[in-house]
Amino acid sequence: MATEWSDAQLVRRVQKGEKGAFDLLVLKYQHKIVNLVMRYVRDPDQALDITQEAFLKAYRALPRFRGDSAFYTWLYRIAVNTAKNYLAAQRRRPMDVELDLQDPEQFDLHAKLRETDTPEGVTMGRELHEAVERAIAALPDDLRTAIVLRELDGMSYEEIAQTMDCPVGTVRSRIFRARDAIAKKIGHLVD
Repeated sequence: MATEWSDAQLVRRVQKGEKGAFDLLVLKYQHKIVNLVMRYVRDPDQALDITQEAFLKAYRALPRFRGDSAFYTWLYRIAVNTAKNYLAAQRRRPMDVELDLQDPEQFDLHAKLRETDTPEGVTMGRELHEAVERAIAALPDDLRTAIVLRELDGMSYEEIAQTMDCPVGTVRSRIFRARDAIAKKIGHLVD
């Protein structure tokens, strides 16, 4: 029944005013989007809020969706941008942390603040992470989408081909080229 509808058909139904069709898209992708957002925001409650906001943005923008890319690819971008906007807003907000060391719920936070990682190790890890992010961001859209769907979403080559609407061989080529470009940009940090 409902699972027989393709994303493109559901999008057209939503664009014609059928709100229930969007519910089917939400049901189909909500878990993937929550997992995606969780890579940016570690707090599950915040991740659910951001996911809901991403779906709301997608719903509002759906009348302008032209179908130049697969629906999931488009939704994926909206979710990533929503998560990044949330993180940017959080960085602008001053931190207000008061620890009550007698409160058992705050014990884990206190333990994390006492972690013994060396400053050099933390700095190198952060530099490597930021370099990888910059390298991915510098990739052309097709390579970036393919590598993110594979490495971060854990999608199979076949699923990526379907999402990106291209042959599996093209997906393999894009992922290879993306990995090669990333390796060239971060090689000096890994050595």
